[in-house]
Amino acid sequence: MHMADVLLSPVVGMTMNALSVTAIGVSVAKVKKNEIGENKIPIMGVAGALVFAGQMINFAIPMTGSSGHIGGGILLAGLLGSIPAFLSMAAVIIIQCLFFADGGLLALGSNIFVLGVVPCLIAYPLIFKPLLKGGIDKKRLSVASVVAVMAGLELGAFFVVALTMFSGITALPFGTFLALMLPIHLAIGLAEGVITAAILSFVHAMRPEIIDYAQSGERLSGVSTKKVLVALAVLTVVTACALSLFVSANPDGLEWSIERTVAQTVGSEEEIEAEGGVHEGAASIQESTAFLPDYAFEGDPENAVGTTVSGLVGTVITFAVAGAAGFVITKVKKGRRAKASV
Repeated sequence: MHMADVLLSPVVGMTMNALSVTAIGVSVAKVKKNEIGENKIPIMGVAGALVFAGQMINFAIPMTGSSGHIGGGILLAGLLGSIPAFLSMAAVIIIQCLFFADGGLLALGSNIFVLGVVPCLIAYPLIFKPLLKGGIDKKRLSVASVVAVMAGLELGAFFVVALTMFSGITALPFGTFLALMLPIHLAIGLAEGVITAAILSFVHAMRPEIIDYAQSGERLSGVSTKKVLVALAVLTVVTACALSLFVSANPDGLEWSIERTVAQTVGSEEEIEAEGGVHEGAASIQESTAFLPDYAFEGDPENAVGTTVSGLVGTVITFAVAGAAGFVITKVKKGRRAKASV
C-alpha cells in the first residue's frame, strides 16, 4: 500500500513528511532505557530485513484480480515493542523509497505514517496488547495478530483515501475509492494476519521471552536469541531470494482500487498523472538515488536475477540500518544516563 507521488499535492505531501519526521524524533526521544538493549538490536536488524523481504512478495487475492503484500508493522511490534518497531519500519520504508523507488519521495512521510505509525503506534498498543492481557498463548497470539493487522490495514487504507481527497489533484471520488479500498485491504489484512500469527507463534514457542518483553518494554537481559535469529535470518534469505521469484503479477490493493475507481468514474483505465515542479523534482531525486528501481536491474525489469539481487541487497541494507539505529540509540541513551548520574 505504498502511495505514489501522483496521489498527493505538494502541501499534503510535505505536511505528512514533516509529521513523520516529528514522529520519528519523538519516538527516539521516548524510547525507554530498557526498551532497546544489546539483545534486541540484532532482532531489530533481522526483523526489519524480514519485513523488507516480505513486502516484496505480492500474493494473489482469489477472485479479485488483485494482490497484496504484508505491511509488517504488527509483526515488528510483536517482536520489538511499539516504538522500536516503528523506528525499524521507518528505516524499511526510507530504504525502499530511496534505493528501490518503491513509493514516491513526496509520499515518503505518508507511507511512513500509513505503514508505520498506524500499525505500530496505534493498532499495536490499542488492539494487539489489550487482547493479550489475559496471558500469551498460541490462540490469543493468533487472534490478536489477525485482528490488529486487519484493523491497522483498514485504518491505513482510510488514511490513503483521505490524503488523496485532501490533496484534490486527482479525479478519484472519495466514496467510490473508499468502497474499493476497504474490502480489498480487509482480505489482504486477513492473509497478513495469518502470516503474522504464524511467525509470532513460532518465535513464542522458541523463546516466549521475546514476545513477553516486547509487551512489557523490558530489556532482553540474560536471554539467548541465537536460535530465533538464525531461524528468522533463514526465512528472510529464502523470502528474498526464492519466494520473490514467484510473486503475483496482479496489481496490489491500492493500484487495483485506483484502476477500478478510474474505470467506474471516467469510463477508461487511463493512468493518473501529476505535473508540476515539486512532483518533477521529487521524481528526479528518486531516479538519481534508486539503483535498483522496482526491485530490478534498470532497463531490464524482466530479469529474475535483478529481483534476487534486489532482495539480497535490500535485506542487507535494512539489517545494517535498523541494527545501527538501535545501536546508536542505545549508546546515546546510556551516555545521557551516565552524564545525569555524575
